[in-house]
Amino acid sequence: MSQLCKESKFEEEAEEVTLDGSVDFHGGPAIRAKSGRWVAGIIILLNQALATLAFFGMGVNLVLFLTRVVGQNNADAANNVSKWTGTVYIFSLVGAFLSDSYWGRYKTCAVFQVIFVIGLMSLSLSSYLFLLKPKGCGNETIHCGKHSRLEMGMFYLSIYLVALGNGGYQPNIATFGADQFDEEHSKEGHSKVAFFSYFYLAFNIGQLFSNTILVYFEDEGMWALGFWLSAGSAFAALVLFLACTSRYRHFKPSGNPLSRFSQVVVAASRKSKVQMSSNGENLLHMDAKESSTNGNRKILHTHGFKFLDRAAFISSRDLDDQKGDVYNPWRLCPVSQVEEVKCILRLLPIWLCTIIYSVVFTQMASLFVEQGAAMKTTVSNFRIPPASMSSFDILSVAVFIFFYRRVLDPFVGKLKKTDSKGLTELQRMGVGLVIAVLAMVSAGLVECYRLKYAKQECLHCNDTSTLSIFWQIPQYAFIGASEVFMYVGQLEFFNAQTPDGLKSFGSALCMTSISLGNYVSSLLVSVVMKISTEDHMPGWIPGNLNKGHLDRFYFLLAALTSIDLIAYIACAKWYKCIQLEEKSDENNESKV
Repeated sequence: MSQLCKESKFEEEAEEVTLDGSVDFHGGPAIRAKSGRWVAGIIILLNQALATLAFFGMGVNLVLFLTRVVGQNNADAANNVSKWTGTVYIFSLVGAFLSDSYWGRYKTCAVFQVIFVIGLMSLSLSSYLFLLKPKGCGNETIHCGKHSRLEMGMFYLSIYLVALGNGGYQPNIATFGADQFDEEHSKEGHSKVAFFSYFYLAFNIGQLFSNTILVYFEDEGMWALGFWLSAGSAFAALVLFLACTSRYRHFKPSGNPLSRFSQVVVAASRKSKVQMSSNGENLLHMDAKESSTNGNRKILHTHGFKFLDRAAFISSRDLDDQKGDVYNPWRLCPVSQVEEVKCILRLLPIWLCTIIYSVVFTQMASLFVEQGAAMKTTVSNFRIPPASMSSFDILSVAVFIFFYRRVLDPFVGKLKKTDSKGLTELQRMGVGLVIAVLAMVSAGLVECYRLKYAKQECLHCNDTSTLSIFWQIPQYAFIGASEVFMYVGQLEFFNAQTPDGLKSFGSALCMTSISLGNYVSSLLVSVVMKISTEDHMPGWIPGNLNKGHLDRFYFLLAALTSIDLIAYIACAKWYKCIQLEEKSDENNESKV
């Protein structure tokens, strides 16, 4: 009898479905033991590491490719890299929209990864056949010849295909990985929070290999080999992702969010003159069928942005226009739909405050590399590629992720003596901004000393300072530490605070912040150069950095980030968290 009970219990656990509404590949309820969890999560982490290796194997040295192979100057190359990187993240909005509205996260990830592979293969071919001429050019000593418009057109088409593929894939893979854990289940809920830290760690491990191995090949002029290795890594990531198809958990797309948002704004505007009574909350439209049809949790009513509540207020005209249980969606919206709009409006000030941080972050791919190239890069007979110094950023990320999760988080939790564990996402993002200020101050001080030991008269000015490139380690380490607090906290925050039907959009907000940071960086460089080159001065960031004042640009960024921190603190104090109706509660009510 005891044996039968054990077998029955085992069968129940084996057939237990998830509580968060996730489904399997065929659209049926996802069975907990047979889907998702760390089996699928680890595959997605490996996929992320390989895809990141492929992306940064091409992207991290793009500024040097543009100067050595294409023949652009430092300022133009830095601007073009910033614009290209910004475009990568703008495409994340395209991927998020398709994912949340129509395709779902799995299909979106698969399609954009295919585009990513095609872009890298095209770049490898065009570089090998057309751009790297004469043979062996592209290293520090041999510069390549001029290229035709067709050849440059092929190059730009290739790198923007890479931008489209990686941009559309990136926000969805983070959210898709989090989908593999049921946050309504106590154990899986903790795993879901941990997944974001490990996801960012996998991202940085991929960067570590690209910034050491691939960057070394490219810095020595073996650009085609580096690009082909990137393409191979991207293809391996795609195969690995598709191989685990049957194991994934999925969420059904919720339809076009733009139409839902427009309906709320139009409905509220139409009732702008309607007087809502003090007990108006009792007359708001609650659609009981809404969450059951799309699998999303309802958002509870909040008191902010009261004007939008008019969209859910049931007027006498709404009752007259009612056809059965159906209302005109352009005149009356459910409370949960109205709260979706409120959630996004509350997120926007926090999101805007993260853009200046992204300006700081993007300096690693441009000005940090150019600064490093002008320092002493040799140890004995070995030359250190300037772009490989970002490995110290990656090591810093790895160290601080484990330090935060294993030491700081439990310690702060004990100090707070509450059920909440450690720092909140908003507090961590604030800490990230503080460390970013320290990173820019450190970079500025290093540049002051680099100029002190630099040769003023030189042609290309590489290795013209006796100050070792290893003095850049603190600024890279500070950036890495700030990422753990800012970007991991940002991923968790936007994933937790966006409605169920807009999770990919939440991840896209993180990437769009980086995108705008790149564009703002490009604009800032242009403005600074325009102002600082008046009266025939060389400017702060000239082709010969020994004649410029890159240190002043770093100190300017430190000042802007400090101002941004003050604005962020004010926005964080104003912010109100999303309030969701738990599905487990709904299930219990239905059983009663």
